[in-house]
Order: sequence, then structure tokens, then C-alpha cells
Amino acid sequence: MMRELLRFLLLVSFAVVLSACGLFGGDEADEEEPLELIDFEPTLEVDELWTISAGDGIDRRSANLQPFYSNGQIWVADSEGRVFAINAENGQRDTEFDFEMDLSAGPAVYGNRLLLGTFEGQLLMVNAASGEIEWRAQLSSEILAQPVLADGIVIVRCIDGRVFGLDANSGRREWVYDRSIPVLTLRGNGPPLARGGQVFMGFDDGSVVALQIEDGTLLWEARVSVGEGRSQLDRLADIDGALAVVGRDLYAVTRHGRMASLALDSGRIQWVKDVTSHSGLSISRTQLGATDIDDSIWIVDRQSGDTIWRNEDLLRRELTQPVAMGDHWVVADSEGYLHWLDANSGRFSARADAGNETPIGPPIVIGNTLYLLDRDGRLSAWQTRNLN
Repeated sequence: MMRELLRFLLLVSFAVVLSACGLFGGDEADEEEPLELIDFEPTLEVDELWTISAGDGIDRRSANLQPFYSNGQIWVADSEGRVFAINAENGQRDTEFDFEMDLSAGPAVYGNRLLLGTFEGQLLMVNAASGEIEWRAQLSSEILAQPVLADGIVIVRCIDGRVFGLDANSGRREWVYDRSIPVLTLRGNGPPLARGGQVFMGFDDGSVVALQIEDGTLLWEARVSVGEGRSQLDRLADIDGALAVVGRDLYAVTRHGRMASLALDSGRIQWVKDVTSHSGLSISRTQLGATDIDDSIWIVDRQSGDTIWRNEDLLRRELTQPVAMGDHWVVADSEGYLHWLDANSGRFSARADAGNETPIGPPIVIGNTLYLLDRDGRLSAWQTRNLN
């Protein structure tokens, strides 16, 4: 308990420091303004298919309530504890549950199982058809990363560095992986990534680990970035964004300025690149996409790490992680604009105004449709077509 209290007080103090530095809305007079949007000749026509209000929206502390696609539905949650299943084709509300609790992570849906995390460190296993809570498990601290279900085990990551493996049927604790974390870190955790009986995670000290899902055995550990510098802020090395995997290669990017490719079976680092990001990575065929802390968009060859292109026309617009959509990459900015960029050249192909609110996270792309959820709880669906 003393450890958690000390960490809480340090995090609060650190948030004050970050605010003073302008990272969390410091003195506006000292901040550079976002770049104005440039004009361009569009090559895509963008169509909004539908929009729906899904709940009362999401406040800043609940930013990990990301939309989740499962079996033709987009699942979303709001800060008041309500969860909705939205028909992905027509935008109709199929299901609504009200849990009347402060949700912090999820929703994550696997078949008929719905996983939710709370700020009090509870994990809920819910019947996705009826809304009945089948079991709940009390864990060690806040759950800020989306829970994952794989091989009959629910993998849950807590903010204090502990990772739990729970039996999916009963909630019984099967194993715990406990990792010490730096005194000062950014608030947030990247989601676990499960593949082939293993689960991979990036940690606040710049390390990536691989665990055996069955029993939590540590298989390997690799240090992608080492925090260096004169101040605590300079030494931040968090891996808070999503990892990515293709075949036998795993990819990560850190807050301290390292993007890396690792061998999936051993953690051996295959290449590194100087990119600083806390929003994670996306993959499209042979390309990796990332947004750095200045809001430059990087598209990198995933085999070599060479830069394919870099776009700096949206600096300081608080961009999401880029996502792939056909032959384009898409980002959303804090003013609610969606931007399509050509995957080969980085030139703008289209822009759409999705509303005035900040997106809760990156868009999700299912087939040829893109979905965006904003902080007001507005979920919208979009498609594009070529202009001839």
C-alpha cells in the first residue's frame, strides 16, 4: 500500500511538472500554435455513412476506453459506466448495458465474453449477450491497458507494473509477472499483444518482454531504449503505445526516441531508428506507421527501418497514431479532422471534418470502412472512393 501511495504522489507531482512544460496544456502564450491546414487537390471522395451518439462521452482519465470491433459490431463505453454495441453496417444500437461504475479499460469482446477494467483495479468478465457479470477479480491497481483473452487465459496489465494471468472461466489467478517501474513515468500502458502461446508487452523502462501465456514464464527481455538525460523528463523511456507484429518480427517505439524491430523468438534487436513516440505503431504490408511527439508522420520500411516518407504538414495538431486504409494512411487530429495520405508519397489525398471534438484514439479500419470515436461519444463511419 505504501508503494502505491508513494507512486501516486510522485505521479501527481510529475503531472504538475509536465503541465509546466506544456505537455498537458501549459501556458498557452508560450506554446506554438498548431500548423494551419494546407490546401491540396483531393484524389479521394470521402463519404460519411452514418453517425451515432454512444453514451455521454469519455473524459481524459478514461482515455483507454477504446472502441473494439467484434463480429459485425463496434463496442464502445463511456465514462459513466455504460457499454454499447453498435451495428457496424448501419450504425444502429444493438445492445446497451449500464454497470454504474468508473470504467478505465476496454471494452474487449471475445465471442460471448466482454472484458472491462476499472480504476479500482477490478476486472469484469461479462456475458456479452445478457450483460450479466460472470465474475470479477480484484487486482493490484488501476487497469489502464485493454485486457486480452488468449488460450483460455485473460492477460491483464495494471499501472503498478504487475501483469496477471487469470483463468477465463473462473477468474482464478494463474500467474503474476511483477516488474519494477521507474519512479516517474507517463500515465498509461500499452496493451498486451498475444501471438502463438506468448504475450508481448512494452514497459516504462524501455524494455519489451515475452511471457508464456500458460504460466507467465519470462521467455526473453530486450531493452529497446535506455532513459538518458539530465532531467527526469529527459529520461522518460516509456513504451505506452501499441506494439505490432508481422511473421517473426515484432516492432516497438519508445518515448525516448527509439523505434526498433525485434526477433519474435528471441528479442534480438534487428534494427533501430531515431523516432520518439508514445502512441504506438501500425502496420500495412511492408510499411510501419508512427506519429512522433511533434506530430510528424513517419512511414518506415519494416524490413530495413529506412524512411519511406515523413510528413510535417500537421505539426502540433495532436495527431492519433496513423492507421492503414487501402493504399493510404489515415490520422485524426484534435480538431476532429480526418486526413488521408498516399502510402507511397505521403501527399494528402483527402480530408474530412468528423466534428469538433478530439478523437478518443486512432480510427479503426474494418475492410473498406473507417470508424472514429470522439470524446463526446460520437461514433462515425466513413468510406472513400477514387475521384476520376
